[in-house]
Amino acid sequence: MKKRIPLILVFICGILGIIPFLVPHPTVQNFDNFVRNDILRVLAGFALILALGSLLRVHVDKIRRKRTNWEYSWVLLITFLVSSFIGLFGGVAGDGPIVMRIGGFPFDIQTLYESVIIPLASAMFALLAFYMASASYRAFRARSTEATLLLGAAFVVMLGVLPMGYKISRYLPDFAQWILNVPNVAGQRGILFGIALGAVATSLKIILGIERAWLGGGD
Repeated sequence: MKKRIPLILVFICGILGIIPFLVPHPTVQNFDNFVRNDILRVLAGFALILALGSLLRVHVDKIRRKRTNWEYSWVLLITFLVSSFIGLFGGVAGDGPIVMRIGGFPFDIQTLYESVIIPLASAMFALLAFYMASASYRAFRARSTEATLLLGAAFVVMLGVLPMGYKISRYLPDFAQWILNVPNVAGQRGILFGIALGAVATSLKIILGIERAWLGGGD
């Protein structure tokens, strides 16, 4: 019974999510809008609470058992408490019940986002450039026919987008753009079709109860 009720709920919600794409009747569409705009927001709020509780429990247990890199869990817990306090009492734009200022500047969630989150994200994306360069070096090794084609196409595209490419040949930029617009887009669409079919197959397996790994394993 503990697993049958979640399976029934997933089946009903899955069918209700499919019907609006097949039935254009206004009643069905209005009900779908109600579900998307009201019910899903409530469920998202409860899911957020459960996710935060699970996150805190995992890191508290990690600190208690002193597992690998448990010191970073302290950083997460402290920043979680500080940001929660700022968000609850400082508001989004300093309009909360407590006006928090540091050096005359308001310290709220927006300030925290602009001063901490954005610089950290910029640093992360800057580091990704080195990983992309390393991955490109490994992928562009001409060890097979496919790798040779990839290397040649990348070389042509890089030359085509540079001013030097037009000096080599006035057809090179157009050829590089053709590679981006035709073979590249065709490959991307093929990948997207595969992802879509995989998502549909997985969704049907979950709705019909064939895939039950999300229940925690077992039959």
